[in-house]
Amino acid sequence: MIRALKVVLLSLILSTATAVIAQNGSTSLPAEKTGETKTVAPAATADSEYVIGREDVLAVQVWREPELSRLVAVRPDGNISLPLVGEMTAAGKTPLELQKKLTELLGSYMTAPEVSVIVQDTRSQRFSIIGQVMRPGTYPLSKPMTVLDALALAGGFRDFARTEKMFILRTNADGTRQRIPISYKKIVSVKGTNQNVELQVRDTLVVP
Repeated sequence: MIRALKVVLLSLILSTATAVIAQNGSTSLPAEKTGETKTVAPAATADSEYVIGREDVLAVQVWREPELSRLVAVRPDGNISLPLVGEMTAAGKTPLELQKKLTELLGSYMTAPEVSVIVQDTRSQRFSIIGQVMRPGTYPLSKPMTVLDALALAGGFRDFARTEKMFILRTNADGTRQRIPISYKKIVSVKGTNQNVELQVRDTLVVP
């Protein structure tokens, strides 16, 4: 009698299991762990038109080659140094151009290298604002920015700011320095829109 009940119970269990399997459509087991995690190499920086400059920090990644992957800063001479590749010029190239060049050079040492270049820190694309503003300092210049934009970013004027005596210190391509006077009153007037100068890389806006 007991043996018969066991047979009946076993049949019920098997029937239930079969029904569940049929409903789910598969009996797939968890994927086997292989001990290796594949990290897809990220694409170059989203701004494909960005031009790498001196002091920028680059993340160079070579898939499955951790000893070749590293953060490198572009030196004042515009070059970077990497294992196998050695010295090469980075300044003046876009991340995609540098990525292609590294892929080409590393192809001499390995089969089908997968390389990515990301601008981790755009230190070359910066301007400074000093003097009587709420938050003086150095700010990124990753998009077009005018004097008014810079003042807003720095939190506006302090109480005793001499807003008619502002000026921009600019270093020209030939190394000479230029002083550009700025009047806040003229900026906000209808006829003074040309005073709202667009800032350039390494400009310093002085608010006395």
